[in-house]
Amino acid sequence: PTKSGGITRVLQGGNVVEKGACSLTVIREGILTADRAATIQGRQEGQSSTSSNGDEEVLVVKEGDVYSAAALSVVLHTRNPFVPTFRSDVRIFLVKSESGKSIAWFGGGSDLTPYYLIDQDIIGFHGKLKQMCDTHFPPNNNSYNMSYEQMKQSCDEYFYLPARSEHRGTGGIFFDDLPATQSTLAFVRDVAQGWMPSWFPIIEKNAERECSEEEKHWQCLRRGRYLEFNLLYDRGVKFGLANANPRVEGVMVSAPPKIAFDYNHVPKKGSEEERLLAVLRSPMIWV
Repeated sequence: PTKSGGITRVLQGGNVVEKGACSLTVIREGILTADRAATIQGRQEGQSSTSSNGDEEVLVVKEGDVYSAAALSVVLHTRNPFVPTFRSDVRIFLVKSESGKSIAWFGGGSDLTPYYLIDQDIIGFHGKLKQMCDTHFPPNNNSYNMSYEQMKQSCDEYFYLPARSEHRGTGGIFFDDLPATQSTLAFVRDVAQGWMPSWFPIIEKNAERECSEEEKHWQCLRRGRYLEFNLLYDRGVKFGLANANPRVEGVMVSAPPKIAFDYNHVPKKGSEEERLLAVLRSPMIWV
């Protein structure tokens, strides 16, 4: 877009992807409200900007400052319950104050929400993420103090439903407030370009696997948790709906196509459904 707006493309009713969405959102010359400015300032403490004379100064973000933002996201809800839902996004946020100082940072991540645990699939997914992170942020030797382990922990902490004491899925990586530089841009680009290579092997193996009606119903129950997280806790959804004249369809496009909410559903003891819940309540170290 040449001005603020968005482009969304949706696939519905596919044989493999029951519902998928890819969204590009751009905000140009938005004006920060007091609440947003306070939130950003709290999260950006310690970051600095460069003034006209080359000195580093701490940027105080306040109401009325101009901001720009862009985000590219993809969510893929598969038809087969043995293929996890895949979600990933990359984004950039820039704030410019009245004095002309500016600060920009990246955010994003990539994660899986499985309905049945196939350990080797989850391990393979995390292995690809770790290899990518280690390339850009060598362990114990990078100026950004970033690592796969830290981003994996951030992912587990972010995609959490406190009222349920459950994590939404088996995680991946999640990063925010990453200073925007050429080197971090290269990392963000690789996150986006790694979306399909990390997920396709799982599809190729499990997309045509036979499943029962009970397993499909369990998938719908877990999708209910997915929507629950989006509506109650997701910062992106809250940010999108807080805009004047929000693109509600665009903000809610990541919602699963079919969900179920059974009252007080408890999986059978010793079942694969119970095993999934155990991992969601206590995240594993996969690699």
